[in-house]
Amino acid sequence: MIENLVKLLLYYKSLGEQTFESLSDEELHLIPADGSNSIPTMVKHLWGNMLSRWTNFLTEDGEKDWRDREGEFETTIKTREEMLNKWEEGWTTFINTLKDLKDDDLGRTIYIRNEGHSVIDAIHRQLAHYSYHIGQIVYLAKMIKGEDWVSLSIPKGGTDQYNQKKFSEEKSEKHFTDEV
Repeated sequence: MIENLVKLLLYYKSLGEQTFESLSDEELHLIPADGSNSIPTMVKHLWGNMLSRWTNFLTEDGEKDWRDREGEFETTIKTREEMLNKWEEGWTTFINTLKDLKDDDLGRTIYIRNEGHSVIDAIHRQLAHYSYHIGQIVYLAKMIKGEDWVSLSIPKGGTDQYNQKKFSEEKSEKHFTDEV
């Protein structure tokens, strides 16, 4: 179970990374409207959340007193390198914590802001949170690139061709990310 969750999370991580690669430095830092965030600011928020939630995951509340959540939304990341370093630090903390878990840990109770969650529920909560923000990152990049956007999934108008290919293959059991 944990192995499949790690595969799924690494898939979402890869969507973010493919998106970063598609943008120039100037495009990365675009803030689309007042009250919105640039991609590096969204990355900074994910980084802060990942460090807080996944540091000492089984023994401490997931909302650490050292976390500056409000500061995560300040536009302070100036370079792609700084953004990528935070991205990697957050994901490394998260994935390494997951890989250290045993199936027996999944029913244990952990706390986030004093609210009890089973470990598996906490993982699902964060999977939803991270995929939500990665979706925002991808959508923002798609808006920025316009017609130059290269789809990260089945491109518009490509469903029939994709399905034809898939249904021409033998049935198999595998994780959908094995092909990505």
